[in-house]
Amino acid sequence: MEPKPPPHPDLELRHLRCLVAIVDTGSFTDAAIELGVSQAAVSRTLRALETLLGIRLLHRTSRTVTPTTAGVQVLARARYVLAGAEELVREAATGHTRLRIGHAWSAMGRHTAEFQRRWHARHPDVELHLIRHNTPTGGLAEGLCDLAVVRTPVDVRRYDHALVGHETRYVAMAADDPWARRRTVGLDEIRERVLVVDRGTGSTTVDLWPEEARPAVRYIHDVDDWLAAIATGRRVGVTPHATVTQYRRDGIVYRRVRDAPPVPVHLIWRRHDPHPATHAAVALLGELYRERGRL
Repeated sequence: MEPKPPPHPDLELRHLRCLVAIVDTGSFTDAAIELGVSQAAVSRTLRALETLLGIRLLHRTSRTVTPTTAGVQVLARARYVLAGAEELVREAATGHTRLRIGHAWSAMGRHTAEFQRRWHARHPDVELHLIRHNTPTGGLAEGLCDLAVVRTPVDVRRYDHALVGHETRYVAMAADDPWARRRTVGLDEIRERVLVVDRGTGSTTVDLWPEEARPAVRYIHDVDDWLAAIATGRRVGVTPHATVTQYRRDGIVYRRVRDAPPVPVHLIWRRHDPHPATHAAVALLGELYRERGRL
């Protein structure tokens, strides 16, 4: 049996830092000063990187150091990898000093601005970021946020959650719709119209109506598409009050649905990795819903 060749050493960030330092400073001597090592160590590290990759990375003369054609490509990737590593360290270091709250459509509705103001006053050391991401978990499943505001059923197997409030449903219509002259609309009337529904993130489904008396439905995938479809005057939409405050558009009006059940509003978070500020966020948002009641 032929002996196995010795394994290649693993690529390390120090290899990439060495290459970048040599090119950026223009010499092995200056790179050694920048990296805080000896010139011999710089030479060894670069040689190890070239051996690992199996290519020559630099043209070296007594006066200049320039990347080879292959070196230019490796240098670009090295900068990208190093930037990513620095971002990872920064994210880990600041994870508890920043709170990211995701949402699919309307954040906290009419409570959004007041939530931001009170959060800053009460928790000045934890920077708040609101992130809109058009998925059922508002970006939580994708790792884009620490908490998410949802108005759709919660997957309790995957996420912990807290009910923070309820919102009344409204029907959205074109401004010249005959219903625009009224204060309220009933569910029985809405079933006679074509209903626009966001299948992925919307809080309204045809389950609001009996199976034998459901409206015709047109499915869309984003709040902007939802608004555009309604503005034509041929369709209507049903939505929580949060949409009313967050999406005021010319040509669109909202009227309360007088006999529809309210929409529960939850905050959800990862069960095994909660942000330290989770319960503070739950308490504040619940406080705002209690203070201002349901619209």
